[in-house]
This record gives sequence, structure tokens and C-alpha cells, in this order.
Amino acid sequence: MFESYSGFRLLLRLSFIIGAFFLIGLAIGQVALVVIVGCCALLTWHYWQISRLNFWLWKDKRLTPPQGSGSWEGVFNGIYRLQGKNRRRVGQLAALLGRFRQGAEALPDAAVVLDANLNILWCNKLAQLVLGFVWPQDNGQRIDNLIRHPDFSNYLKNAAFNEPLELASPVSDNRLLEIRIMSYGDRQLLLIARDITRLNQLESMRKDFVANVSHELKTPLTVLQGYLEIMQTMEGEDSINQKPLALMQQQTTRMQSMVEQLLALSRIEDAENVDLSQVINMPLMLDILKEEAMALALDDYYVEFECDPQLNVHGVELQLRSACSNLISNAIRYTSPGGKISVSWQRVPTGAKFSVTDTGVGIASQHINRLTERFYRVDNARSSKTGGTGLGLAIVKHALSNHHSELMVSSTLGQGSTFSFVIPTHLIEK
Repeated sequence: MFESYSGFRLLLRLSFIIGAFFLIGLAIGQVALVVIVGCCALLTWHYWQISRLNFWLWKDKRLTPPQGSGSWEGVFNGIYRLQGKNRRRVGQLAALLGRFRQGAEALPDAAVVLDANLNILWCNKLAQLVLGFVWPQDNGQRIDNLIRHPDFSNYLKNAAFNEPLELASPVSDNRLLEIRIMSYGDRQLLLIARDITRLNQLESMRKDFVANVSHELKTPLTVLQGYLEIMQTMEGEDSINQKPLALMQQQTTRMQSMVEQLLALSRIEDAENVDLSQVINMPLMLDILKEEAMALALDDYYVEFECDPQLNVHGVELQLRSACSNLISNAIRYTSPGGKISVSWQRVPTGAKFSVTDTGVGIASQHINRLTERFYRVDNARSSKTGGTGLGLAIVKHALSNHHSELMVSSTLGQGSTFSFVIPTHLIEK
């Protein structure tokens, strides 16, 4: 088809027409006049075809172009061919866009597409319900003009989208949203808003339940322990009741320890807007922890402390002391007599690093990621023997989270473990 509209054929056709005008003029003896008149007629005909094409492009409502003839047949047929390809392409894109929108509408979260200037390009129906958008009236509006919460404005301004933002819904203050923003495509952003009201309520209920139960158990356990101590003094050393009374006393003490740790964990979790302005004298605190470690280790372990005497940090002393104490006591508890425990507090490029290294039994790799879960135990039998409650590392995790840090664990089964954390540079006292 294209060959019939090639430049050579068009030139050949033009040459034939002009040659015909020349022969006619030669026959009547008016060559120049006939050629000029013929060329003017040919030019008029071409302008007529251009006028038809222009009328169809701008005014005619028909989808198909007008029927072409002569050299214009290839132009009209080419336009018709491109038009068909364009319709098919538009249909494919429309189907693809339809599937995308159907998928976005099926999401359980509110979805909003933003351009590089934070203008709204598209949102699903759930975004209209949860965020209060009106579509399509809000198309092209800046999202911070519609969500005017200061925390959200700062979140956009800082552009630190690695962590989600928890925010009250613009529609209802009783609804809590978790907002995430992700970059994709050509400088576009995708905002996902998830309703976490129910999860937040369940978490609050769980915290209240644990705190209330722990508080209610504390008094009866104290009474029970007191009566057990009296009963032990009333029995002779050779009495058959001494062994069961001793076991009861041991389990009561263990339950008391668990209750105290649950209460401590609840206090740390409930602590909002933690004040990190207080300066903590870490060398002094570590001296106290060293005395406690020596008392716990007796002469069965070799314990060494390496501490930078000039390295202090900002934070909550009670929380950091609880974290360090738990790590040290765990190292002693899970190391066989004769082992070595090394405690270090030193400056590193990223901040101030606290680490505890032991030569204990070690931890298998499959357990490391779950160590900070509440009541998780690598070996239930061993934990029961050593008196562990499974709450110590959970307390460490939450205490470190309040100080912009996290627990790092490296361990080799049968060779020992290292528990460490780094307090970031901005919390180190200058």
C-alpha cells in the first residue's frame, strides 16, 4: 500500500499531468498558456483537498476522514490508518486504566495519587470517605490545603517518608489514621491512609488489662509470700513441709518478679512525649551496675567493665538503667560458671555504644529476631531453671525505642553472644 504513495510515483504522476498539458498546448499552438492554466487548475484542486481535510479536522463530527482521490488518496488513507491504530491504543490504555482503578478501589485503604507539587491527581472512594475529599472537584488541589493538620504539614515539609505518620482523620477526631507516602513513576507520590482505630483500641485495651492485672496481683502475692515465710519459720529444718514450702516461696518470688517487670513495661509503653533533656551520668550509673553485677556473679564469673569516663548522654535514666541492667543480668544468668562477661561503654562514629559480651551458651539464628517478644523463650526448661520471665528484652526494646535506638544481637551457638545498642550522636552531651 505504501509503495503506491511513494515519492517516485507521485513525481511520475505530476510529470504525466504536466506532460499532458504540454502536448495539448503544443497541439493548439499555446503551450505556455495551457501549461499555466493547467498548473493553476491543479493547484486549485490541491487547495480544495486541503480545505476538505481542514474542515474534517476542525468542524466535521464524523470519525472517518473524507474520501480522497489522486495523490491525496494516500494522505486520507494514512490518516484513517493512524486513526484506527490510535483508537485501538486508546482502548488499550482505557482498559488498563480501568483495571488500575478497579484494583485501587478494591484496596482496604485510602489511596491518593499526587504529582511532584503535591497536587491531587486521583483518589479512590475510600479516600473520599476517610479523608473527606470531594472528587472530581478536588482534582488539582494541593493536599495540604485539604488536610491542614500541623503534623501532616511538617511530615510533607521534612519529606522523611521512611516512617508512617499517625493522624486523626479530617472527617472524625475519633478515627485514627496511619499515613504512608511512597514515590513512584515520574516524580509522582502515592499516599496510603489506613484506619488503625480498631488496632489502637485493642492495643490500649491490652495495655490497660496487663497493667490492671499486674497491679491487682501485686498485693495478694505480697501477702502470700509473707505467710509462706512465717510457715517456713514454724517448721523444723527436718520437716517434710520445708521442701514444698521452699518451692512455693520460689514460685511466688518468680511471680512477683514477673509482675514488677510487667508494671515496668507498662510504664515505659505508656510514656508519651519522653523528656530527653535530662543528662545521664553514665559512668556513675555503670559503676553502680558493676557492683550489682559483682554481687550477682559472686566468684563464679569473670566480669570486666570498660567505660569512657567522659561519655554522658541525654535521656531517661530509669529506662536506660533498666535496659543496661537487664542485658548484664541476662549475660550472667545464661553463662556457665567460670565464664567471662565483658561490658563496654565507648564512643563510636555513630554515637555512644553500650555492649555486653558473654561466653555463654549462645543463641541459634532462628531465635534472634524474636528475642524481644514478650514471654518468648529460647528454651523453656532453661528459662524456668534460671528464673527468667521472658520480659527483660521486651523492656530493653521499648526503653531503647524511646532513645532513638534499637537492640542489636550477634550470637554463635555454644560460643557466646553480644547484645549492644548505640545512642545516636544528637543525644550525646557535648
